[in-house]
Amino acid sequence: MESALEDECQAINAIYSESTLAVLSQDPTICSLELPGEVGISLRLEFPQDYPDAPPSILGTQSVGENIAKGQGTHAVDLARSVLAEVYQPGSPCIFDLVEEVSQRLQQYNEDASQNQGNQEQQDAQRRGQQLEDDDNDPDPDEMQSLDLLDKEPPWILSDVFTEKKSVFVARAAAVTSPGEAKSYLAYLLATDKKVAKASHNITAWRIHGPNDTAFQDCDDDGETAAGGRLLHLMQLMDIWDVMVVVTRWYGGVHLGPDRFRLINTTARDAFVKGGYVQETGKAESSNKKKGKK
Repeated sequence: MESALEDECQAINAIYSESTLAVLSQDPTICSLELPGEVGISLRLEFPQDYPDAPPSILGTQSVGENIAKGQGTHAVDLARSVLAEVYQPGSPCIFDLVEEVSQRLQQYNEDASQNQGNQEQQDAQRRGQQLEDDDNDPDPDEMQSLDLLDKEPPWILSDVFTEKKSVFVARAAAVTSPGEAKSYLAYLLATDKKVAKASHNITAWRIHGPNDTAFQDCDDDGETAAGGRLLHLMQLMDIWDVMVVVTRWYGGVHLGPDRFRLINTTARDAFVKGGYVQETGKAESSNKKKGKK
């Protein structure tokens, strides 16, 4: 396998999962590409020896899960071929852009299909003289109750504003004592700040110590594939507990590639530091060493 493809394979698997881009055979180089967010669909790609000077070929599906709707695999292949023709540029690796664009378009396709199905069901119900209840649009009673309990804005600590190629990032961090409180803070933010609610993504993560040595941690990508998990991993590395963070991104129209993950984590880190949530273990260890000297 050529070094360029090997480097790209390592980068893709570091961003998503270890099995996202896997080499199946050499001469010719055949790889499987698992689509994030579409668990159960993987594509079969063939790379020429002079890649990236020449584009890869999408041969078809490598595997399609049992829970995938009929025809979805074929649609993914057709979509991937169309996207590849758009994103490939001679001499430049293209798999990351291919994965991102295909994942976003498949997600939008599924959302549109689900909405169309819901509209059709509602029309059918109205023809029968019945009103179909749309449970998906009903507010969550627990969230609404939590929202009602908030009589003032959560104690957010805001990061500096980071801008890259017209995309804007800002993070909010706050101390929380329970998952319910974290959810109510997020619900309050989205309900009271229209600019934040209309942002491209509101990526969240929290880690909370519960009673009886229990622990709670969760995250949400909000459409920015893999971003929530990376945000939660940052909190784990920094050993941050009893805190939630919301990183808001307004997309500027220019793809940032892997740089967006760096910006998301940098913005969150800035909020953690400004909020005083980072344990200064380095200083404590240095102090202990000095005290031990004689």
